[in-house]
Amino acid sequence: MHSNLTIIVAIVVVIVAAIVVALVLLARRNKALALQRRFGKEYDRTVTDRGSEREAQAVLEQREKRVAHFNIHKLSPAERDRYAEAWREVQSRFVDDPKGAVIEADDTVISVMRAEGYPISDFAQRAADLSVDHPNVVQNYRAAHEIAVRHREGRATTEDLRQAIIYYRSLFEDLLNGRTPDGVREVA
Repeated sequence: MHSNLTIIVAIVVVIVAAIVVALVLLARRNKALALQRRFGKEYDRTVTDRGSEREAQAVLEQREKRVAHFNIHKLSPAERDRYAEAWREVQSRFVDDPKGAVIEADDTVISVMRAEGYPISDFAQRAADLSVDHPNVVQNYRAAHEIAVRHREGRATTEDLRQAIIYYRSLFEDLLNGRTPDGVREVA
């Protein structure tokens, strides 16, 4: 009788351990899926950069925690109008001065970020911070920045500069038209 009880206890322990392992694996998978949904292409880029999903997930979670401490807020209607006008000026300037327009576009995007409560630090940190609330356009920001760097080195064509303006505009519109800190687009 004692050996039967030992066998039953062992079987129960194995079953409980298997259930715990399954729950842990399920929780990890759900966490990965949630991060993939939230970050989209940025998730894939981070996995490629870090070389593993687990490392990428840790990086993305750290970004979320960092940005959660910021006081990110929507612009007032007056601020949105002011920045929208500034953007129209950037775009109209492109025809006569594409190089100056790209610099102005970058400055305008940074001004909007600052006004919304993002800290302004080095580019890599700005892009990482933006990826939390604007994952669908942060790659455009990186591409625009790369073109701006090439421009400063004298290696950007007018077509490159036009593309940079388009990239900056996608981020500008996403910032201006509002994403709440949880990443859900607000309906105006």
